[in-house]
Amino acid sequence: MCNREAPDVEQFARQHADAVTVVGLGTQDSFEEAEQFRARHGITFSLLWDESFESWQQLGVSSQPNALLYAADGTELQRWSGMYDEGEVLDLIG
Repeated sequence: MCNREAPDVEQFARQHADAVTVVGLGTQDSFEEAEQFRARHGITFSLLWDESFESWQQLGVSSQPNALLYAADGTELQRWSGMYDEGEVLDLIG
């Protein structure tokens, strides 16, 4: 997620908190920079930190931004290379 996307992701997370749990995964900057990013954008959803990039390998992520949608049982429903499509997310969780 970049500076341009952060406000939209935060808004989506707040508006749909009853149906979707948004979790950000930080890897590319330092932890301090990630915390500054969180504060700058008022991010309230959970952010995980993994400086090893092992999470990217486990999830099959090769670039940023990337979005993955999982069902409550852990089944992957969809992935987006680039910004996710809010309408598609809502349709998939319908």
